[in-house]
Amino acid sequence: MQERVRYLDPVGAHPTIGQYSNVGIAAPGSLCFLAGQLAVGEGGEVVHAGDFDQQFDRVFANIGLILEGIGCDFTDIVKFTTYLVHSQDIARFRARRESLFPALYPDGVFPPNSLLVVDRLAREECLIEVEAVARLRG
Repeated sequence: MQERVRYLDPVGAHPTIGQYSNVGIAAPGSLCFLAGQLAVGEGGEVVHAGDFDQQFDRVFANIGLILEGIGCDFTDIVKFTTYLVHSQDIARFRARRESLFPALYPDGVFPPNSLLVVDRLAREECLIEVEAVARLRG
């Protein structure tokens, strides 16, 4: 079985403060960069305005659909970057990840994630955006 993505917390690295690793290493192959995903429905409309939990779920569902469309899954993710509009949603974001990620990463090892709080996103009613780097399979 070909190794896909390996996550490390190298000696000397600080302990992580959530469900992520300090480094993601892609085995030889091409990387792909997923555009930031918003809570956008099948018709291109923003869904669940004002509901962080529902938007979180939709964002990760959209990422999953994109990964599936390119023959990948969440185990091919090398790194996430997350953008939140409200710092008050950081705890809620962490709680939602703690609920979702064990199913996506049953070995308990998670990809690196950078978390930023920004003034707003491309659509004002969006509360969260997540972009990702993934490794394409052979």
